[in-house]
Amino acid sequence: MAVTIRDVARACGVHVSTVSRTFSAPHLVNPETRTRVLAEAERLGYRPNRAARALTTGRTHNIGLIVADIANPFFPPLIKAAQAHARLRDYHVFVADTDEDPRVEEELIQTFSKQVDGVLLCSPRLSNRAIDRLRRDVPFVVVNRPVRGLPAVLMDVAEGARQAVGHLTSLGHRELALLTGPSGSWNSGLIQDAAERAAAEAGARLTALGPNAPTEQGGLLAAPEVLAADVTGVLAYNDLMAIGLLEGLEERGVAVPGDVSVVGFDDIMQGRLARPKLTTVAMPTVAAGRTAVDMLLQQVGAEEAGPAVTSLQTTLVVRESTAAPARLPQ
Repeated sequence: MAVTIRDVARACGVHVSTVSRTFSAPHLVNPETRTRVLAEAERLGYRPNRAARALTTGRTHNIGLIVADIANPFFPPLIKAAQAHARLRDYHVFVADTDEDPRVEEELIQTFSKQVDGVLLCSPRLSNRAIDRLRRDVPFVVVNRPVRGLPAVLMDVAEGARQAVGHLTSLGHRELALLTGPSGSWNSGLIQDAAERAAAEAGARLTALGPNAPTEQGGLLAAPEVLAADVTGVLAYNDLMAIGLLEGLEERGVAVPGDVSVVGFDDIMQGRLARPKLTTVAMPTVAAGRTAVDMLLQQVGAEEAGPAVTSLQTTLVVRESTAAPARLPQ
């Protein structure tokens, strides 16, 4: 016969309601009691009935996680971290991909709102007005973009851009290009503003080229523009674009970093495998996934409230794709 909640309560010597709270609202149970109940439930093979619990508590113990492009290597570490962190709190994560399309993003939010307790929006492409309208249906935490009135997990891309430009100018580069991202990206605008200020402070000129697709193909197609801009250093919106640019420059006989230095953003595995290995701004994606889950569970009342906005540090990682300029622009 299936093990019931009463069996667990009897084995632990606690009331049935204590076992119920251990699975539905663990923060309300004494940690020692909670540990004992969970251990006994595991020993007996007890599995709570999620459908019944949802009817009783009004919670599904499911989270929706929506990303702009699941094929982008930036997102999988964040997804895995969020899933593992949610599982520790007895939550499951449903993942969906918008393919950079705000209309698909809105449809997914509307679908998820009926099936989950809250949604993590990662690098959303929807307008702030649309997000504000949709938040009435389901709690949100936004990752990689601030939206007024909503909890958010931000990665300090502005500081990353300043570090990247500072690295290039410290090597002697004075003519720089920035490959911007898609027009709907908040991060792209923030990177551009910070890069332009850092370049001006260093006495360098920075030319913004874009918008560009945030893919290897986007970087490949931007190679002729980079050469036409006659620069010695380039900062790309993300590593995928930087890797595509490396390929496009190589096809045209341009050496990296001999002729042009290249810096990316994200620190994905492909950048470490590229030749030359890519200098990049590392993004704290694992920490962002865990933090976003914590903040969302605070929104749905599963844990005590914390800060409304959390900013995580980015770090410049210097590898082989940057060096002092071998020539001055013509």
